[in-house]
Amino acid sequence: MLLEVRDLHVEFRTRDGVAKAVNGVSYAVDAGETLAVLGESGSGKSVTAQTIMGILDVPPGRITSGEILFDGRDLLKLKEDERRRVRGAGMAMIFQDALSSLNPVLTVGEQLGEMFTVHRGMSRKDARAKAVELMDRVRIPAARERVRQYPHQFSGGMRQRIMIAMAIALEPRLIIADEPTTALDVTVQAQVMDLLAELRREYRMGLILITHDLGVVADVADRIAVMYAGRIVETAPVHDIYKAPAHPYTRGLLESIPRLDQKGRELYAIKGLPPNLTRIPSGCAFHPRCPMAQDVCRTDVPPLYEVTGADAERGSACHFWRECLNG
Repeated sequence: MLLEVRDLHVEFRTRDGVAKAVNGVSYAVDAGETLAVLGESGSGKSVTAQTIMGILDVPPGRITSGEILFDGRDLLKLKEDERRRVRGAGMAMIFQDALSSLNPVLTVGEQLGEMFTVHRGMSRKDARAKAVELMDRVRIPAARERVRQYPHQFSGGMRQRIMIAMAIALEPRLIIADEPTTALDVTVQAQVMDLLAELRREYRMGLILITHDLGVVADVADRIAVMYAGRIVETAPVHDIYKAPAHPYTRGLLESIPRLDQKGRELYAIKGLPPNLTRIPSGCAFHPRCPMAQDVCRTDVPPLYEVTGADAERGSACHFWRECLNG
């Protein structure tokens, strides 16, 4: 297995109390596989990714327990200089806001070339040539001329392609893409997702795709992990999730997607708001919003039950997963 996250716990100390952002998250991704991590804002998706990458702000963040195994090594036990060598060459991250992630006073060629001057010891001339190759690889037109331009001179979709080029520069074995299609129109979204899928196949990279949009991952992901209040509440192969979700939260997310065959009908929305992470409800954290909630849901935290009878391995953190699966 390329990456294994085991029982990870991360918290933030705030004026209002301790916010438990990640509560025992476990998932894995192998080479050439795409894992989509879904959930509303505040569910812990990005905090988990930042912890994997080693870029979590500490403090206020604090890793209280867990393991992150990359090629069998626990990243949480490495020294900072060792973690730095893993970043870029072993794993890389594509951030959701390309404009704020890129340096506005450096040309894109300088920023792409830095990967090669720092990690490969190349001259600036050779690094610029590699930057042009990368821009060609992610299909940026007139790369030789545009390599001298600044981030603000590119469209949102082109900036995201530059971020992808930066991520694949050193041919890492794992890429984490955090909301890579945010604020892009649907046509550009499809182009970006197709590009990521193509690069994953070409380089046989593992890909973790973080998003709140189920529609974005349908044709790209192999498996899906659904997060709520810092926990994995369902995990399954992508087609099984769409066919028959085994958790009420996943079902609510699916029913919230606009459909052509429901024209004129009011769009479904999950009632209520995600919980305050300093005051997570007792029992199942989703029970205040769940239409299937019963007394046991208010008192007992459900484990990630194995969904028996499934064609592939899947799990659901719901006491009534059978009823949800058949409903």
